Amino acid sequence: MSHAQPWIHSARFDGWLILSPAIIITALVVFCRQLMGPLNDVPPWLWLLLIVGVDVSHVYSTLFRTYLDREELKKRQGLYVLTPLLAWMAGCFLYSINSLLFWRVLAYLAVFHFIRQQYGFMMIYARNERRLPIFFRWLDKAVIYLATLYPLIYWHCHGRTFEWFIEEDFFLLNAPWLHDAVASLYAATLAAYVVKEIIQWKHTGGWNLPKNILLFGTACSWFVGIVMFNNDLAFTATNVIAHGIPYLALIWLYGHNQTLIQGSQSSYLWKWIGLLFRGRAVPWYIAILCILAFLEEGLWDGLIWREHASLFGVFSTLPVMTDTHILVWLVPLLALPQMTHYILDAFIWRMNTENTPWKRYLFHQEGPTT
Repeated sequence: MSHAQPWIHSARFDGWLILSPAIIITALVVFCRQLMGPLNDVPPWLWLLLIVGVDVSHVYSTLFRTYLDREELKKRQGLYVLTPLLAWMAGCFLYSINSLLFWRVLAYLAVFHFIRQQYGFMMIYARNERRLPIFFRWLDKAVIYLATLYPLIYWHCHGRTFEWFIEEDFFLLNAPWLHDAVASLYAATLAAYVVKEIIQWKHTGGWNLPKNILLFGTACSWFVGIVMFNNDLAFTATNVIAHGIPYLALIWLYGHNQTLIQGSQSSYLWKWIGLLFRGRAVPWYIAILCILAFLEEGLWDGLIWREHASLFGVFSTLPVMTDTHILVWLVPLLALPQMTHYILDAFIWRMNTENTPWKRYLFHQEGPTT
């Protein structure tokens, strides 16, 4: 059955690393709900695993798709030079007006990025369904957007005890009618989607397994993490695992296939980078990303937050920055990796982009069907 499904790589790879993380972490949160506490109360190793090992690490994995690829750099020089420069300048400008404004804009940029990743995976798994009726394809897009937007609308209308980045980074709306309208629309769209899938199954004798698993995992993780539980740890775990692990896997698969296709003519800036995308080198791939993430979080903790001294002891020797004139450029600078990641990710995986090798690399094993 697996050969008929639009896997990105294989049933095993996609199943374990792209599709199941959201489902597994959601099930764990529900099963362990009695043990859930505030994020500050969890063991340091768990915070380190979630934030450094997954969340921040996945940000740095974008380097292998962009700045460490000579051909990619040459092809889009303007994008890769201007994005961090303009992002930092915009961040400084926003922070100079108001620090909360900076964090609020960054939070909504992150939300957009998280939503678009789920949409992007949905479109990847639906890439062979472009001949279906336009209403069917519209339903795919509508249902994946609503699976993420409905929990966010609930958050904005009801408030939560947790934040995306800092306190009050989301607006709160006194608009119960908005929640009720979006909830009704979501329910109706889900029902229509189920009917559509039944109709499609009757006509074709099959259904798109990875696309439906992705939708199920997305809907469950966002609903449980935001709506069902009003808990910082539950939100962080579902949010980070469901988003970060699939992205880390996608980047590794892309690098693996790119290395296979290019062979000795690797376009990476240094030859040793290609070695990271061999199966036995996965620990090194993860380790390098974790080191970069640890350094960034250490700087945040030493210079700004001072919340995890037990983890970042060496960074405790750094002076805490309180001068607004310094913070106005320092905070956007520390946030620059994630800002750059959010922006670039909107460009580097576009399905409709012509004359790009990324689809040939990512879907390497599918050959002409991509």
